Amino acid sequence: MGLFDKLFGKKQQQESLQQGLQKTREGFFSKITKAIAGKSTVDEEVLDELENALVSADVGIETTVKIIEQIEKRVAKDKYLNTSELNKILKEEIQHVLVTAPQDTNYVNYELPQGHKPHVILVVGVNGVGKTTTIGKLAHNFSRAGKSVLLGAADTFRAAAVDQLTIWSERTGVPIVKKEMGSDPAAVAFDTVNSGVAKGADVILIDTAGRLHNKAHLMDELSKIKRVIQKVIPDAPHEVMLVLDGSTGQNALEQARHFTAATNVTALTITKLDGTAKGGVVLAIASQFKIPVKFIGVGEKAEDLLVFDKAEFVDGLFNLSAEQ
Repeated sequence: MGLFDKLFGKKQQQESLQQGLQKTREGFFSKITKAIAGKSTVDEEVLDELENALVSADVGIETTVKIIEQIEKRVAKDKYLNTSELNKILKEEIQHVLVTAPQDTNYVNYELPQGHKPHVILVVGVNGVGKTTTIGKLAHNFSRAGKSVLLGAADTFRAAAVDQLTIWSERTGVPIVKKEMGSDPAAVAFDTVNSGVAKGADVILIDTAGRLHNKAHLMDELSKIKRVIQKVIPDAPHEVMLVLDGSTGQNALEQARHFTAATNVTALTITKLDGTAKGGVVLAIASQFKIPVKFIGVGEKAEDLLVFDKAEFVDGLFNLSAEQ
C-alpha cells in the first residue's frame, strides 16, 4: 500500500469517483445499454444510437465523430462483431481521446516532478468555476501528502477571492501571500514566489483573476505575471492549470478556447462533475485541446478532488453495477 492509499484511501477515492460520475453514467450509458439491447451485431442503427448518446453527454460533435469513426473501422474488420464486445471497444476508444500527462508531471500520489523546487502552478479560469476552491483543495491534499505549500492570492480584483483563499489557508494551515484589493496581481505573484524560495516550499499555488471580457487584457496580465515570476525562477511557472466547470458543458469548451488562446495552458482541472450528466465534456475538452486533465472534482470535500486517471475514469463511467 502506497502513501496515497494510506493518506486518502484508495477504496474511498474509487467510491468518490463512482458517486461523482453517477449522473453522467445514468444518462449516457443507460442510453447505450438501450441502444444495444437485443442486438446481435453492431449495425448502423446501433452506431447512430451510440452517436446520439455521446452527443447528449456533451462529448461534442467533433470528438463524437472521432470515436464513431474509429469504432466503424474496427467493426468493419469483423462483420459479425457482437454488441457484447462494443463496450470494450468503446472504452478503449474513449481512453484514446484522453490525453495522458507525462509520467513525471501527473501528480500520482500527489508527488511532484523532480528536478526543481519549488514547483509553481499558476491557476487560471473564470469566476464561478470553483477555481479558488480547487486551489484550497490542492493545498490541503499536497499538504497531507507531506509537501510544504504556499498560496498566492493574485486575484486582487475580487475581495471574495482573497477572503476565500484566506479561509482555506487557515483551514489547512498553509501560509498565504496577499495584498489589499486592487493591488497589482503580478506584484503578489512575485512576492509569493520570492517567499516560497526563501521558505523552501515544495509547491506554490497562485490564484489569478478570472475575467473574460477582454482577451487582450487577460493575455497581458498573465504574461506580466509570468515575466515577474521568471525573475525569481527562470523556468516558472511549471504548470498553467485551467479550471473548468464540467456542469456547464459546451460553455466550458468556449472558456477553454479563450484561455488557450490567451496563454499556454498545460493542464486541466474539471470541477463539479458530481452535479451533472454532462461528464462527457471531459472527453471533448481533452480531445480538442490535447491538454491533459490532471484533476477532477466530484464532490464538496477536499478529498473529492481526485488525481485524474483515465482508465479509472472510463471504468467509472461504464460501471453500471455501481447503481445496483
